[in-house]
Amino acid sequence: MHVIKLLSPFAFATSSLILTAGEASVPASYPVSPQWVPSLGMGYLHQLDADVDSGGSFSVDRANFDFGMTRVYGPGKMAGVSIGYGYHDYHFENMAVNPWNEVHSLSLAFPVRWELDDRWSLFALPSARANFENGADISDSVTGGMLAGATYKFSDRLSIGPGIGMSSELEDTFNVFPILLIRWKISDDLVLQTSGSQGASQGPGLALTWQAAEKWKFSLGARYERLRFRLDDDGANPDGVGEEKGLPVYLGVSYQISKDSELSFYTGVKFAASLEVDNSTGDSVYKSDHDAAPFVGLSWNAKF
Repeated sequence: MHVIKLLSPFAFATSSLILTAGEASVPASYPVSPQWVPSLGMGYLHQLDADVDSGGSFSVDRANFDFGMTRVYGPGKMAGVSIGYGYHDYHFENMAVNPWNEVHSLSLAFPVRWELDDRWSLFALPSARANFENGADISDSVTGGMLAGATYKFSDRLSIGPGIGMSSELEDTFNVFPILLIRWKISDDLVLQTSGSQGASQGPGLALTWQAAEKWKFSLGARYERLRFRLDDDGANPDGVGEEKGLPVYLGVSYQISKDSELSFYTGVKFAASLEVDNSTGDSVYKSDHDAAPFVGLSWNAKF
């Protein structure tokens, strides 16, 4: 099951979503395609304590909530809206100055996917997001972007699509970049595809999924995560920008509760991770790598 989500960074945030959205636009319990399909998703992740190279350590608790409404016009033809909220609670210890504390994420997206024929599909996704620490000005935290492209279905087992993404960044340059979507059904039970978020773990990635039984599936995946947000007006770096990034690798197991509801558990380790702080003019004032950080989490997704 694929539930509409907005991820970060923007470019890949919805690439896998758009590739797979047409395959799961309508809940299995409906005998006829409904006009509107609501979807709901929520997740929690705990990232265990990790040492920071510059001194000290930190851990994070994350939670997310997403709601979407998709209008289905026919097979492979859909347009919708999704809203999301994310919460990131950082716990720093033995650091000279705690770079930030609680961070909030708000998102709004309008995904569109339209099959032209048996082979070609077009997709587009305009989006807006606000990432901000407690006490920061939300209006100074808003960024936006656009994702557009096409996918080509080579066979019932392989779909690939090129596209282009554009996004603004807090105190950073406007980004334009290529993207690539892929869904390869290696066998009846094994699929390799660009992946969306795994609960509160968000970012562009690639996942290999094995359907072990009717209700059980296992996944192995990796993704790139980057969270960039406005800092508190009255903090150590007022109106600056904080950034956390890394490469999580995870194992997951999912159980299909009903035809339209799924519960997932996962665990993994975030590698190649770092923390950074820029001041209000965009100059870096702090940057440090940190040790590999284990994490555990769960998520629940449903369509109605």
